[in-house]
Parts: sequence; structure tokens; C-alpha cells
Amino acid sequence: MIAFLKWLGHILTGTLNGLVMLALGIAIVAGAVFIAGLVEGDGLPANMVLTISLDGNLPDSRPQTPWFAPTQLTVMNTILALDRAGRDSRVKGLFLKLGSAGLTVPEAEELTGAIARFRRAGKFVIADAQGFLSTGLGDYLLATSANQIWMQPQSPFEPAGTASGAIFLRALFDKIHAVPQMVKRAQFKSAADEFMEKDYTAADRLQTTALLQSWYDSATDAAAHARGITPAKLIAVMNASPTFAEDVKKAGLIDRIGYDSDALKAALARAGKKAKAVKLTRYAVATAPGSSFGSGSRIALIEGAGDIVDGSARPSLFGTSSVIAGDTFSKAILAAADDKSVKAILLRIDSPGGSVLASDQILHAVRVAQAKGKPVVVSMGSVAASGGYYISSSANRIVAEPGTITGSIGVLTGKVSFGKSLALVGVGADEIGVGANALVDSSLTPYTKAQLVALNKQADAIYLTFKEKVAEGRKMPLAKVDAIAKGRVWSGAAAKAHGLVDALGGFWTAVAEARKLAAIPPGSRVVFARFPRSHGFFDQLDSVLGDSETGVKAMQGLVDLAETPLMRAAVSALRIAPAGRVEMRATNLPIMQ
Repeated sequence: MIAFLKWLGHILTGTLNGLVMLALGIAIVAGAVFIAGLVEGDGLPANMVLTISLDGNLPDSRPQTPWFAPTQLTVMNTILALDRAGRDSRVKGLFLKLGSAGLTVPEAEELTGAIARFRRAGKFVIADAQGFLSTGLGDYLLATSANQIWMQPQSPFEPAGTASGAIFLRALFDKIHAVPQMVKRAQFKSAADEFMEKDYTAADRLQTTALLQSWYDSATDAAAHARGITPAKLIAVMNASPTFAEDVKKAGLIDRIGYDSDALKAALARAGKKAKAVKLTRYAVATAPGSSFGSGSRIALIEGAGDIVDGSARPSLFGTSSVIAGDTFSKAILAAADDKSVKAILLRIDSPGGSVLASDQILHAVRVAQAKGKPVVVSMGSVAASGGYYISSSANRIVAEPGTITGSIGVLTGKVSFGKSLALVGVGADEIGVGANALVDSSLTPYTKAQLVALNKQADAIYLTFKEKVAEGRKMPLAKVDAIAKGRVWSGAAAKAHGLVDALGGFWTAVAEARKLAAIPPGSRVVFARFPRSHGFFDQLDSVLGDSETGVKAMQGLVDLAETPLMRAAVSALRIAPAGRVEMRATNLPIMQ
């Protein structure tokens, strides 16, 4: 036994030393790169075409690593890098490779706006697709923002429309004697339907159809306008899909047919002599301005993506998890509010919601910032619904894309009990609880009638509070909020019509709103001050290695780097079920483009 413990001690010591050496090695390399950069500049060529390859999931934003600018392509670092590139005389254009990314309509709308801004700076954009392989409209909508669209010979063109699907588990639960008990406010809060229903409810079918129709209309109108054709002509081509590159070229939907190497060669030739192709991720890292450099009026930029959860987002060597943590996010807002150099606060929100307590904590921080004289503007990403809308509701201005999924003013709670299911496979299970409601969160025992009554009262109270705070923040009568609440999701376009958002547009529209509210003169420079502040190297190292929980999260960061679509789907499915507490969550959202 002693020998085993000594062996285990050697293993643990070696592992810890390895982690420390890895961290120190990273620091040394980072320092060397920094010093070399000071001597030799950013190392980028004098004439370049930036390249982006969109071929998979594109998160809205990701937490930054402790020492490096983010290297994973996201919507936000693409937007900001293209803005810098637009002001960089070395950058002549952009080569955009896409067709299999499966972008959602709101993602495409945001990136289209960023590319339009890039082109207004005098740059060109060439889009290339080895076939448009998604039936959704996002990839093609983004391609229409380019000067030219190329497709590979005889490659498929499959954009057809907008669609969604949902899985309903009630029939399965009935077969295995599981007992789903969900409480929702109100009929449109479809996150509960996955567990309680066998098909779309009439309310869910209505809201989903309306959302998809809104996406379809806005995407086809925008794409047709960009291509200089009528929406009817574009729709006719899509209704005939799948078709081939040669057919859509004749219809005016693309410009050139050729291979990706041909398209890139054309982009480099257009850029001029000795032009080099440079990946946008490399450019973003090389030109990252940092969180506190530069002169100009300062706007605090606080990015939040993922579920809203209680507590803090714990850092690791690989960054923090993609959640909006109540403690971390609210502290960032309060820190920005206390910074005298900050003129306005810009929140980027991409979230389906989550914890009621964390959502209320963040909303309180927003109101404190406003009370201190700091205007707050929200830029919504692809989704800012339920809790994501709750934390936005008090902002001085809310900006959303036409396709943004928002609203879902409602709550849900409940659980699924599997006690009887275990008997089907010969497993016995029993529980002992001292106290009338000690087993209220049990996954074996269903709610009692009294517990369901209490749960409904709780849901009613929190739902009313949600509506009241929206009414106060949006300065609208409670009766009007009640009419457009009921858990219903709205597109950004519909939300604006109902007064839930103030303006349609992307990130730069929100920046313009912040400038106005902060009385920043037109044409003057704006510097984004990122909150929360980055940790120093040794603070970060101590945080990572100082306790077991964070150490586990560091290891989980390694797993995240190699996550598979199957694992993401499994984790997502496990996360959907309410945990017995009332939640502000919109989970049963359209999953196709």
C-alpha cells in the first residue's frame, strides 16, 4: 500500500510539474513573441488579402484566454477584425470561403453588416463555395454581401428555405412509466413541450411558423436586393433546388464558375503585386489592440454568450466556459459603471436564458450602472430570449437583427421522475426524507399535489415580476407586455414592431446608439474597454492550480478543444430538462436554418 501511495505521489507530482512547466513555457514563448513584435512589427505582409473559411459551428463569442487574443473564429472577433482591416491600408480585400457552414439567418445578417462596412472602406470581397450544401438561407445570404460569388463547376446549390424540427419525448416517457411534470407560463413556453407533448402544440406551431416566415422574408429580400434581382426570381430558383452552379449563374445568383484555387488567385491578382493570403484569425491576433490601449472615447464592451448560470465563470489556462455567470457578468457591469473614463456600456448578449436569480442579479447591475449616469446599450446576437431578454430589458437602447430570436417572456419549471422506470430493468430504488418537502427535487418521486400547487404559485409570482420589469424597462403598459409575453419568441423584426427592441441592425448599429447616448462627437475615435479585466499570468496560474474544482475545469478545457458534434448534442440534451427550479429559458428553439 505504501509503495502504491509513493507511486501515486510521483505520478501526481510529475503531472503538476508538467502543468507548471507548460504554463511557464507558454509565458516564455508569449514574451518572446511580444518582444519580437516590438522590434519587427506585427509580421504581416505589406499587401494582403484576408481569408475566412466558414465550415462549421460559429459561436457568437468565446471567453478570451488569459494571455492571447482569441484564435477561434467567432462572430464578434470577425466583426472587430474586419473593422481594423477596413482601416488598414495593407489589407486590400477578403476571400470568403463558405457553403457548408449552415449559418443561421441572424448570424448571416450580422456578418453581412460587417462585410458591408468593410467594403465601404474601399475593400473588395470575393466569396467562394464548393457548393452551397445547406438547405438553409444563411450561407447564401452572407455570400451575397461579396463583390463576386464563385462556385465550383457542377457543384450543388441547395438553399431552399427555412425549417425547424423538435423532438417530443412524452410517448417514450409513457412507455417507460416516467412521470414528466412541467409548469410553464404561458402557452408559448415550448421548452416544456418536449417533455409533456407528443407533437407541436397549436401555440408552438404558430410561433415557430411565424419566426421561420420572418427569417424567410428578410433573407430572400436582402439577398435579392444584393444581387439586383427580384425576390420572386430568387424564390423561383430556390423552389427548384437542388440545382447546379451553371443553372444559378444563368439566373444571376452567382458571378463566376471555377475552383477555389482559381477564385483565390483572382482575389490576389485584384489585390496587386506580391499580395499574400493571410488568415483572418492570424490577422486578428497580430492586430489585437488589447483591453486598455489607444486614445479616444471609451465604451465598455461586455460580451456574454451561453446559458445564464449562478455564480462565477471560473478561469482556466484555456479561458472560461461559455456561460453568462451572474457574479462575473454583474461585477463586470459594475466595474464599468465605476470607471470614470467609460462613457457608455455596450452589452453583447447571445443567450437563451437560464437562472432566474442570475438574470435578476445582472438586471440589477444594469440598473445600478444607469443610476450612476452610464447609458447601457444591448446588441443582441442570434438569440437573446427569456433570461437573455430579461437582462436586456432595462437598457437605454436595444438593437437586434431582423432575424434575432428574442422575447420569450415567460418561465418554466418542473422535473421528470424515473422511479417507476427503474423497475422495468430490475432495479430497485427507494428514498428517505425528513421534512415534508425533502424529496421535492427527487428524480425518483413525482411531485405531490401540494408541491405542484406551491410550484405553480412560484411560477406565477416570477412570471408577474418578469412582465413588470419589462414594462418598467420598456416604458410600456403592463397589459401590453402581457399580450406579447406568454413565453412567445419573436423575430427581431416582429419584436421591434411590438416595442421590445428599439432598432434593427448589428453590432455597429449598437455602437452608433451608444455614441449618441454618450454624446460622443461624430467622427471621433471610440476605444472599446473590455470588461471583465484579464487576469495576470501568475494570478491566472494560481487560480487554475489553486483548488481541485478549477483544476478539473482546466482539464475540461482540454476536452472542450476536442469536442465532437455528438458530445455537444448529448450535453445539450441533458441540459434542457429543468432542475426543479423556476427558469427563464427558451430551449426548444428552431434548430435548422
